[in-house]
Amino acid sequence: MHIQRDRKTEMTDDINEPTRLQKRGLLAALELDTRLLGMIGAFAVICLVFQIWTGINSQALTGEVSWNPFGWVVDGRFLTPRNIFNLTIQTVSVAIMATAMVFVIVTRHIDLSVGSLLATCSAMMAVTQTIIVPNWLGLGLEHPAIAPLAILVGLATGVAIGTFHGWMIGYLGIPAFIVTLGGLFVWRNVAWHLTGGQTIGPLDANFQLLGGINGTLGVTWSWVFGLLAVAAACYGLFSSRRAKLSHDFPVKPFWAEMTLAGIVTVLIMGFVAILNAYEIPTRRLERMFEDRGEVMPEGFTTGYGVPISVFLLVIVAVAMTFVASRTRLGRYIFATGGNPEAAQLAGIQTRLLTVKVFAIVGLLCAVSAVVASARQTFHSNDIGTLDELRVIAAAVIGGTALAGGVGTIYGAILGALIMQSLQSGMAMVGVDAPYQNIVVGVVLVLAVYVDIVYRKRTGA
Repeated sequence: MHIQRDRKTEMTDDINEPTRLQKRGLLAALELDTRLLGMIGAFAVICLVFQIWTGINSQALTGEVSWNPFGWVVDGRFLTPRNIFNLTIQTVSVAIMATAMVFVIVTRHIDLSVGSLLATCSAMMAVTQTIIVPNWLGLGLEHPAIAPLAILVGLATGVAIGTFHGWMIGYLGIPAFIVTLGGLFVWRNVAWHLTGGQTIGPLDANFQLLGGINGTLGVTWSWVFGLLAVAAACYGLFSSRRAKLSHDFPVKPFWAEMTLAGIVTVLIMGFVAILNAYEIPTRRLERMFEDRGEVMPEGFTTGYGVPISVFLLVIVAVAMTFVASRTRLGRYIFATGGNPEAAQLAGIQTRLLTVKVFAIVGLLCAVSAVVASARQTFHSNDIGTLDELRVIAAAVIGGTALAGGVGTIYGAILGALIMQSLQSGMAMVGVDAPYQNIVVGVVLVLAVYVDIVYRKRTGA
């Protein structure tokens, strides 16, 4: 028996569609990624646990443990402006490399050399600043060209090494695991050779501005940055809505779009407000005024604001998201990861694509080297040690599938933040480093298992 739907029934369904949409509920109407919500929920739980734990420890030091959960939250030190500021600048280096690792894993490869590559780029920039520029070019130690020249050398080094890796993998057919495992050993020791095993520093003052605490936007420019970020995010939301409407694609209700815009606005401006609330110590302020030949006004206070390194991470995240979602290169990367054979038959030059992906990895490893060495204010032999594992873990925790074809830039950054929050929180409560690594390893395995279960249930 066949049941035919007449035109009247279809019109009735169209009329009742808004009613059904309202019944779907807030979360369904917002169409939020459930995996993203899960990661945000995990991050919130981590923050709450360490806030309570540090609150209990703070009360224990005074000998007055109140056994009041609200008091533990209030007395906690994990969610203070100072710790959130430090947490952000500690996350940046790994997060930048994790955005590139998404492309690598999506194309069904792996890169075990990113930490060693970071070390080589850092060593090249340190040698450029302290030896090549002063001795070979005759520029003074305070010359404004030192930092730009060093950064260009670092970026060129990263791109060259990444391209070389990609060529061996794509054109010689050597597995990425073997190439980058070899790179892990080679580039770590190349960095040692370049510096003679010595710590190089202090680095150029302008170069140090990119590291975090020595370079921030300040309170006023941080608010400006926040407003511009809100404007850009809202523009992205509503331009996407217009594009869908122009092609007759289904869209969220307008109130849902406005709700999302409101949530984004609160998150961005709240983040800026927290960083602005971290005040510069009085003694440091006095030195800053003295360096300018001025006297600090009585009672003057100001906050650090958004670190320049965080601003740099935002730029990288936006650029990588644009590449992933709005360019031919991004479409080719995800198509190749989804089905390499079909992509090759469709005319995609998968070998050249592999070279491009690893060149991007090299470029962003160099950017991370700038941030990491500038934050330390010197180059050390152990810089970037075990970063390859942290970067892979951040991408995987962020939802990038090891089978290829699936991954997001924002997920990798959130994964890096979750990992750094775990390590920072455990350090604050006195957990020894070996136990910290055990916890991170367990979390990584658990994240992969949860991802497997999620994909089975959703058919993703």
